[in-house]
Amino acid sequence: MTNNTTSWFTSWFDTPFYHILYKDRNETEAQAFMDTLTQYLNIPEGGKILDLACGKGRHARYLNKIGYDVTGVDLSENSIAFAKKFENHRLRFDVHDMCKPYHKQFDAVFNLFTSFGYFEDDADNLKTIEAIKADLNADGFGVIDFMNSEFVIDNLVPEEVKTVDGIDFNLKRYVENGYIIKDITFTADGKVYHFKERVRGFTLADFEELFEQAGVYLLDVFGDYKLRKFSAKTSERLIMIFK
Repeated sequence: MTNNTTSWFTSWFDTPFYHILYKDRNETEAQAFMDTLTQYLNIPEGGKILDLACGKGRHARYLNKIGYDVTGVDLSENSIAFAKKFENHRLRFDVHDMCKPYHKQFDAVFNLFTSFGYFEDDADNLKTIEAIKADLNADGFGVIDFMNSEFVIDNLVPEEVKTVDGIDFNLKRYVENGYIIKDITFTADGKVYHFKERVRGFTLADFEELFEQAGVYLLDVFGDYKLRKFSAKTSERLIMIFK
């Protein structure tokens, strides 16, 4: 039996296999990034942060731990159900479509770990930035942490097998019609699964155009989690701060 999906981000993210494949993400690096970013933005103690497309809430939980009032939202009901176990009076989670405003205002809205560019409809990318704008207070900052598409494409590994928890994930990567695509095939519990990640290969120039259309101002661009200068050829990340 093969389980094929088309609306990949509404199904793949909701499976336990997504979290198995990516379980080895560097928590120390992620936490150090949150420390560096919040200090750079000078977010006030107890400030309100929206973690947009928060997954299971790893960034949101840490931000709350270091003193912020955090709301985490994600389209994945399963991820939010998991994250809700950690709620407190300054940490809450909600199922929400990031293309739409959340109708609260924050000191910062973070969209982290390439949680952008999934949409089939290009208009939804602009709607997301407009929604971030609507969710910021007068002094608030928007942050999009995206892959550096140029670097990723130049260093694409076409095929590899990654074994996690006894599951052999067969990964194929390629570029098609402006999207960076990862085909994921594996067998678990006697069933063959096939998922496809599709992320639009946005460049800095593409984002600058979206920001102009949305009426937000790009303040800074960084190339890694230590907030060092961005280089299109050598930086692994594209981290943009705007308001």
